[in-house]
Amino acid sequence: MTTGLQTIIYPVKDLDQAKALFTAALGVEPYADAPYYVGFRAAGQEIGLDPNGHAKGMTGPVPYWHVSDIRTRLAALLEAGAETLQDVTDVGGGKLIASVKDADGNLLGLIQDPVA
Repeated sequence: MTTGLQTIIYPVKDLDQAKALFTAALGVEPYADAPYYVGFRAAGQEIGLDPNGHAKGMTGPVPYWHVSDIRTRLAALLEAGAETLQDVTDVGGGKLIASVKDADGNLLGLIQDPVA
């Protein structure tokens, strides 16, 4: 089951510059501020800055759909013709992410939040 589009991750080359820009644009300070990820929560959205995104094949912002079973959803996307960019990865605290590219080069991410 998909619960919705709640997260957008931007690949960035200069994390400090991007952090300043998004702080000004969103009007909030980041809730997560680490060398590998800066995260904002604004208006019900998670906005993330990934300084390693370009190295992972991200060519622009990637929408991440929150799902209840990431492995099943990833398998369905691959069966439908998507290509894996990032296999299921635990990014901490049991949060799982994965991303794919469709035949047109569009990127799509999946997030499964930890089970309570």
